[in-house]
Amino acid sequence: MTGAPVLLNGPADTPVSQSQPFPARVAVALGSNLGDRLHYLRTGIHHLSQQVADLRSSSVYESEPVGVTEQPRFLNACCVGVTALKPREILGMLKEAERVAGRRRKGPRFGPRVLDLDLLLFGDLTLNGPELTIPHPRMRERAFVLVPLAEIAAEWVVPGGAEGGPDATVRELAERVDRSGVHVYDPPAEDAEIELRAEGAP
Repeated sequence: MTGAPVLLNGPADTPVSQSQPFPARVAVALGSNLGDRLHYLRTGIHHLSQQVADLRSSSVYESEPVGVTEQPRFLNACCVGVTALKPREILGMLKEAERVAGRRRKGPRFGPRVLDLDLLLFGDLTLNGPELTIPHPRMRERAFVLVPLAEIAAEWVVPGGAEGGPDATVRELAERVDRSGVHVYDPPAEDAEIELRAEGAP
């Protein structure tokens, strides 16, 4: 490491409450592996900050691609916050943020993208629909999601959901996955002191 971990908007130690329906706690994963990856993570945080209060994020991690391996490495992070939006409204906001960042949905599934935003958790809600599944159906197997999320929401209980499996905390799930391809991002020397914040934030 050349310096402290790169953060999106500072350390997050606010405990997560699962019981409130609206407003509700949400968890979102961010990823980018094209162009200025840090810039695109900033873009994602900026859009989230418009509708999600008390937004806190993990450190930034660099990870090996999954699925389609012949592509650049990803930068990943997770954030949690409070919103009055409903789950499908959050999904729409995330898709719009990806569109504004320049993401095009043509190409292979799990292929490269400038910005990827996934709704992971919405309080303790479970939902299984054609466009949206909560908890995110693949989060339990993804170290690049669980490792950063455990920094900021370790005790959040992930319901078994449509994919089955027992309820488990984020910490427990993170301890079970192979994290060998996920590392705290070590930026170039000239960027070692960067602390990422949402664009326009004080």
